[in-house]
Amino acid sequence: MIRKVGFGGGCHWCTEAVFASLHGVNSVEQGWIASTHPEACTFSEAVIVYYDEQSISLETLIEIHLLTHNATSNHTFRKKYRSAVYTFDPVQQYEAGEILQQKQKLFTKPLITRIYPFERFKKNEERYLNYYHKNPHLPFCQTRIAPKLKLLFDKYAEYAIVPTKKE
Repeated sequence: MIRKVGFGGGCHWCTEAVFASLHGVNSVEQGWIASTHPEACTFSEAVIVYYDEQSISLETLIEIHLLTHNATSNHTFRKKYRSAVYTFDPVQQYEAGEILQQKQKLFTKPLITRIYPFERFKKNEERYLNYYHKNPHLPFCQTRIAPKLKLLFDKYAEYAIVPTKKE
């Protein structure tokens, strides 16, 4: 069954590249998400991940999310680059809460990642979609996105779609 979940984890170009590189993820929509929750009612950079729950679990997706962005640092741009899991129903919200509590043990500092109910989505402009895959040579992609993908390929090899070298 295909499910969807939203993730905010800093730059949406980075988050999109990570989740688009996973087996079991059917598609990733990149843009901005707002919640019904007062703390998150403004739009922030995020993605919606459509995944096959028979191939990859919500738990695995949340763990990858937490480990591929700074989920413990509260900085001045957190309103725009919110660390969040956006849920689409009360059952998913409960599951995500349980998973987040369990994953805290992977970190020495408290997680700042919050769980919010999804309300609205604005898709990014076409020229910014699949940004990393269109521009892997750019300095931003090399310094910000490539290290996240390396971590993904190293730690989650069974889920990662490793790109093939072009001839």
